[in-house]
Amino acid sequence: MRKQSPLFMAVIYLGLGILFTVFATQNVSQTGWGFFSYFLVFLATLDFASAIRMFALYFKLRKLTK
Repeated sequence: MRKQSPLFMAVIYLGLGILFTVFATQNVSQTGWGFFSYFLVFLATLDFASAIRMFALYFKLRKLTK
C-alpha cells in the first residue's frame, strides 16, 4: 500500500470540511440548530484543523527536502 502525501490528505480533509459545512447549513436552514447541526459543525471543524495541519506538514517537508 502506498503512503499518501500530506498535500493529498490536506485536500481530502478540506473537501470533507466543506462538505460537512454545506450539510450543516442545509440542516440549520431546514430544522434549526439541533444536535445534528452542531455535530456536523464539529466534524467540519475537525476536518479543517486536520487540513491546516497537513498543509503545514507538507510545506515543512518540502522546505526540508530543498
